[in-house]
Amino acid sequence: MNTVIIGIGSNINADENITKMLEILKTEVIVLQVSSMIKTKPIGIEDQPDYTNGAVKISTDLDEPELKKILKQIEDRMGRDRTGPKFGPRCIDLDIAVWNGEVVDEDYYTRDFLRNSVQELGGVTKV
Repeated sequence: MNTVIIGIGSNINADENITKMLEILKTEVIVLQVSSMIKTKPIGIEDQPDYTNGAVKISTDLDEPELKKILKQIEDRMGRDRTGPKFGPRCIDLDIAVWNGEVVDEDYYTRDFLRNSVQELGGVTKV
């Protein structure tokens, strides 16, 4: 089994979308723990609503490429619009941050909210 921490972000109906995403995710993997959610200012394009960010710790038999595919499918199922700008508004954004204790997303090093959420879940064991 792999232990994974997934970064969560939303700035369109965030509370509703994060709750719905977690329900869908539970049908695909074992959800172990969810971090606190925090409000953050948008990065890149500032003229948009604040984001709600956090993380979820899961356990899965899937390998990393398979899990990434599932996360994209969840985003798509929830109506994620991939035609807009990279840092534009989104209903849900899911990124693998930590894989079996090892940081795999460079945003971990530059985004305090992601690092704090991961640390809350006790996720980094390999540096």
